[in-house]
Amino acid sequence: MKYIIIALSFITLVACRSNSFEKSPVDNFVRDMTNVPAYSIILYDMDQEGNFYPEYKHKYRIIKETNSADSIPEEEITDWYTVGENFFNQNIDNMGMEIVSKNQQGEVSKTAAPPGYGNYVGNPQYGQWQQGSNGESFWSFYGKYALLSSLFNMATFPARRSYYDDYRGYRSRGRPYYGPTVNNSRTYGTNSRYTTTTKPNTTWRTRTTSSNFRNSGQRTSRSSSRYGGSSSSSSRSRSSGGFGK
Repeated sequence: MKYIIIALSFITLVACRSNSFEKSPVDNFVRDMTNVPAYSIILYDMDQEGNFYPEYKHKYRIIKETNSADSIPEEEITDWYTVGENFFNQNIDNMGMEIVSKNQQGEVSKTAAPPGYGNYVGNPQYGQWQQGSNGESFWSFYGKYALLSSLFNMATFPARRSYYDDYRGYRSRGRPYYGPTVNNSRTYGTNSRYTTTTKPNTTWRTRTTSSNFRNSGQRTSRSSSRYGGSSSSSSRSRSSGGFGK
């Protein structure tokens, strides 16, 4: 009887934790950057620790503007944040993706998209569409913002006009956009060609490909829904600095 009571107490504790609502780190970023003219929040890495009572973590890359009209966007890679299981599952497919963006009109989007698409690609302040030798248009940043191209890995994965047009259609319907699927592999997202090519040694990829992780039975359920999951955040460390001209 004693063990039954302990088990029921544990189940109740877990249920209360998973069903309670707390703001996610991303919600707090949005709140704290109310006065930032424009920004992009990218899910930089993920981690899951523990078997019996797992802990879920995120790391983010934040690209943000200053209030100066001619400023170069600044980059910040945060420390690890503890997040709730629901929020973790909602973004299980979104590593390497822009999960929140704010444009210069003050519109905040929480629809996952390829990095840079929410504010920088298609914005004439930062660049223009150019036609390649194959006749297809792609986005080219002006020299002042050339490091944005490097930051978003657009030399290897150019932002094609056809991709951007598809993205706008998905965004208008509130749906995440992962680019075209080639050979059963998405272009962007957690296990995509983009992520495995540009950042092959992420904590998440290293952990999920290990035999210990596969044999432990650790799995997270996929969810097609977006924000609203519970989470708690830890302190972060800033490593921000403006891009060079």
